[in-house]
Amino acid sequence: SLIVLAVSVGAFAVLINFSLHKVDEGHVAVYYRGGALLQTTSGPGYHVMFPFITSYRSVQTTLQTDKVKNVPCGHQKHFIGGVMIFFDQIEVVNILSPAAVYEIVRNYTADYDRALIFNKVHHELNQFCSVHSLQEVYIAKFDRIDENLKRALQVDLTEMAPGLFVQAVRVTKPKIPESIRKNYELMEAEKTKLLIVNEKQKVIEKEAETERKKAIIEAEKVAMVAQIQYNQQILEKETQRKMSEIEDQSHLAKMRARTDAECYQSKKEAEANTMKLSPEYLEMKRIEALAQNSKIYYGPNIPQMVLD
Repeated sequence: SLIVLAVSVGAFAVLINFSLHKVDEGHVAVYYRGGALLQTTSGPGYHVMFPFITSYRSVQTTLQTDKVKNVPCGHQKHFIGGVMIFFDQIEVVNILSPAAVYEIVRNYTADYDRALIFNKVHHELNQFCSVHSLQEVYIAKFDRIDENLKRALQVDLTEMAPGLFVQAVRVTKPKIPESIRKNYELMEAEKTKLLIVNEKQKVIEKEAETERKKAIIEAEKVAMVAQIQYNQQILEKETQRKMSEIEDQSHLAKMRARTDAECYQSKKEAEANTMKLSPEYLEMKRIEALAQNSKIYYGPNIPQMVLD
């Protein structure tokens, strides 16, 4: 009986060992029974399943980086510039939504990134390299490859695998023959020298432009000061003219007032004299004049001695 008990305990321990499993944080477990995917999924923690009958796969749902290595630029029948080049490594940072785990695993298996990312990277790079020259791939348009690849991947994933998102794509420089690489390095060095010369020329032109602007500003300043001084002189002359006009008008008013007063006085004197020269007044003046003479002669003839 002890043997049976020991065997039973051992069998139970084995069953527990194969039925109990742990799902790490940031993962979702999917289950298979007889090769068929079950609809049941489990989150992080310990879980129990039927041993030997049911199996599980843990699918990561946090940010992960898929590294696609040694990717040819073009296929075997197409060579860029007569040579075949390879990208050492292309990193695709992606994240899978936990709610989309079951559908994506059902459609593309638990190794979904093999079909949706790895193969897609090869396809998109082949398409890119087939329409561009070696100089464009290696230098002119190299900085656009990662963004173009990310956009192309996400467009397909949005349609084929909703819930899987590409966060970033990093592309390393492709491998090219050493002789070609040296030529490109020399070409880049010459371009760098040309850029330096161009930048120096821009600096000189900028300094000349600055000096020209300073001269224009200084000339405008001098002209503005001269204009202000001229306006001040005009204003002073105008003020003097107005003051002279006011003085003339004041003098004219005084003269007019004096003339009017004299005219008025003469008029009044004339009126007074007119009033004085009455017949009676004149007769009185005649008598006063006669009274002052010592001799008075009457008659039609005046003696000759008077005339003498």
